[in-house]
Amino acid sequence: MASACMPACLTASSRPSAPRATSACTGPQLTLRCPTGAAVNLTLVTPEKAIKLAANDFFRHQLSKDGQKLTLPKEMLAGCGAGTCQVIVTTPMEMLKIQLQDAGRIAAQRKILAAQAQLSAQGGAQPSVEAPAAPRPTATQLTRDLLRNHGIAGLYKGLGATLLRDVPFSIVYFPLFANLNQLGRPSSEEKSPFYVSFLAGCVAGSAAAVAVNPCDVVKTRLQSLERGVNEDTYSGFLDCARKIWRHEGPSAFLKGAYCRALVIAPLFGIAQVVYFLGIAESLLGLLQEPQA
Repeated sequence: MASACMPACLTASSRPSAPRATSACTGPQLTLRCPTGAAVNLTLVTPEKAIKLAANDFFRHQLSKDGQKLTLPKEMLAGCGAGTCQVIVTTPMEMLKIQLQDAGRIAAQRKILAAQAQLSAQGGAQPSVEAPAAPRPTATQLTRDLLRNHGIAGLYKGLGATLLRDVPFSIVYFPLFANLNQLGRPSSEEKSPFYVSFLAGCVAGSAAAVAVNPCDVVKTRLQSLERGVNEDTYSGFLDCARKIWRHEGPSAFLKGAYCRALVIAPLFGIAQVVYFLGIAESLLGLLQEPQA
């Protein structure tokens, strides 16, 4: 999704809903915290965005001739190149984030089912002893397990689905941002004001996020290693898309689209402002001054 720094409660909407406890279950309820997987995003989202924005500029420069304005097909081609480069970071980031979120989701589902089974066995009486919750794995533990059991390919499970999401996202996002940002330039020699870049990033990011949401839903399902009760298993992208369509209907491909748009809009707006104002270049210049 472009992969954005999205709370667990938003990306979890791409998955089937877990069974909920009935009103008869009056025992303590497990509360899921939204920031699950946030540490992975905070660590990797910066290099991901840096690769994405820098790669787009590189490809736009290579495709331009004598400083002339790029045609729309060339802008889309540059975006395609940027989306392809970013999956080096995006795929492991998404893989670890989804496993961290799934650990809490599966644990909550098992706890609810166990509580329901205990209530049924006791004839509806409230259980006196609650089973201790299993500790959640950390990102480091998950990385170690994936590398030990699956090798480096384990971190890149779902690479094809990630490409099918991130490449179309960049094809939509970068040309749309460039043209919206161009509208706010006072003259051809001046840059757009920072607020124009921010608004252009917000609009382009939200539009691209909604456009590729079906691919993001499929990618999330494919990268889930653990399955809950009555959840399908998938052999590939097309098999996953077919089963979602058959069992949940076309509307399932838009699950979480509104939330994704709300999160990605400010994320890309802020990223574009930081990038176009040259804040990173200014910080690097300050760091290099004492060495001069």
